[in-house]
Amino acid sequence: MIKTDILIIGAGPTGLFTVFEAGLLKLKCHLIDALPQPGGQCSEIYPKKPIYDIPAFPEILAGDLVGNLMAQIKPFEPGFTLGERAETLDRQEDGSYVVTTNKGTEHHAPVVVIAGGLGSFEPRKPPIDTIADFEDVGVSYMVKDPEVYRNKKVLIAGGGDSALDWAIFLANVAAEVTLVHRRNEFRGALDSVEKAAELAKLGKIKLVTEAQVTKLYGDAHLEAVLIKHNDAALGETYLEVDDFIPLFGLSPKLGPLGNWGLEIHKNAIKVNNAKDYQTNLPGVFAIGDVNTYEGKLKLILSGFHEAAVMCQYAYQIINPGKRYVMKYTTVGGVEGFDGTKKVAKKEVVQAIS
Repeated sequence: MIKTDILIIGAGPTGLFTVFEAGLLKLKCHLIDALPQPGGQCSEIYPKKPIYDIPAFPEILAGDLVGNLMAQIKPFEPGFTLGERAETLDRQEDGSYVVTTNKGTEHHAPVVVIAGGLGSFEPRKPPIDTIADFEDVGVSYMVKDPEVYRNKKVLIAGGGDSALDWAIFLANVAAEVTLVHRRNEFRGALDSVEKAAELAKLGKIKLVTEAQVTKLYGDAHLEAVLIKHNDAALGETYLEVDDFIPLFGLSPKLGPLGNWGLEIHKNAIKVNNAKDYQTNLPGVFAIGDVNTYEGKLKLILSGFHEAAVMCQYAYQIINPGKRYVMKYTTVGGVEGFDGTKKVAKKEVVQAIS
């Protein structure tokens, strides 16, 4: 039986940052994740994807963000159960919980925090009959290493942020990038739409709108695709490609979490965002993309904020009747469980005060 103060389901960026915020309160954390390494989607799906909305980082690769978070929480010595899925949640007589994984590992904690991102997920695949035949031999539903596409002819399909971001990024990597979208308008950020349009004017990206890929050709590897235009007058276009990356998003599933008695709305966990991000189960919180409330923004930044607020209330559950006075890290420093302490220089503290 693994015992801890806060048990975190999900070791993505929000789950990892929770360790830091809890550590400032001298609370010990243990994380469970079905993936074999920390980082969630940032490690598993797009470690080389640039992220632009992390404060103080104009641009940072998803994998580097995870590396920084791991370095930030190292002094607080979190525990990890990786490669195992949280399966059951059982409330004890004292109000604490036991979470058991699919491999039978038991975890006991007074507070459980669900930071599972989108939960378990499957890529949404386009309705092309032979697409399964070309998976891993020309068809990929995610970009793990952009160098795989160096000097290749790449076709990306989709109209959201991922499709736009990768088309922009691979424009400087691939020999040829074509972006196909079934509509004329894109769903992604306006800045990304404008960048893609500018690259198209410069001839670095081919934009094909109001069209979709309907057939794939090749023997041992993908060799070409057929693009059908919505305008019957334009007919169909045969295009030679080395790789086809359909980016139509992920189909999220809560998996076993859906059987825990949590209040669910549209495949997300409802929480009390007016106070502490607690679910309908006392002592069980949900933060990050896995939760929902009015005005919810699915941003890593939002998950970080929710983690900081949640930890203050988790402290009260773990230490009933004990008052914690929050101190700015610029004044109090950061003291880890390993005895190390980082303290702001005196002159900096004086300037802030």
